[in-house]
Amino acid sequence: MFRSTFLLVALFTTLFSSVITKAQVTNTSNITTLNYEELKPFLHQNNDTTYVVNFWATWCLPCVKELPAFEKIQQAYKNKKVEVVLVNLDFAKQVETNLIPFIKKKKLQSKVLHFEDANEQFWIRDISEKWSGAIPATLIYNKQKRKFYERTFSYEELQNELQTFLN
Repeated sequence: MFRSTFLLVALFTTLFSSVITKAQVTNTSNITTLNYEELKPFLHQNNDTTYVVNFWATWCLPCVKELPAFEKIQQAYKNKKVEVVLVNLDFAKQVETNLIPFIKKKKLQSKVLHFEDANEQFWIRDISEKWSGAIPATLIYNKQKRKFYERTFSYEELQNELQTFLN
């Protein structure tokens, strides 16, 4: 029984860590596109970190305008168990021409994931019943609390919302 449980835990750990490693952007020249099943682990972590997950695109002006607030949160809270994840919704054919140059130009330091899944009728509702599908949109969560926002944030507004998760 112990051996089976250990093997099962090892299998899940290997599979889960390979999904995250595959998707993380450490070098902007290598971005992997995730489908919803691959993105889900980033939306449901159950540890002592608070996650700020922003859905955005390079063609979305309000999204681009608020990105510095998320970058500032990432820097200000990086030692306080807060992680910012930027989920990019550009079309897959725009990754090389738009997304990668954008990341380099803006020097984004937060984790950037590219997401594309044609079954938006499912994943939009699965992420939040409140989400119409418009961007920018943000999910802030930790193991005690989860809240979805379909709006833009200034740094101060984002910091105030984040504080409600940290207190």
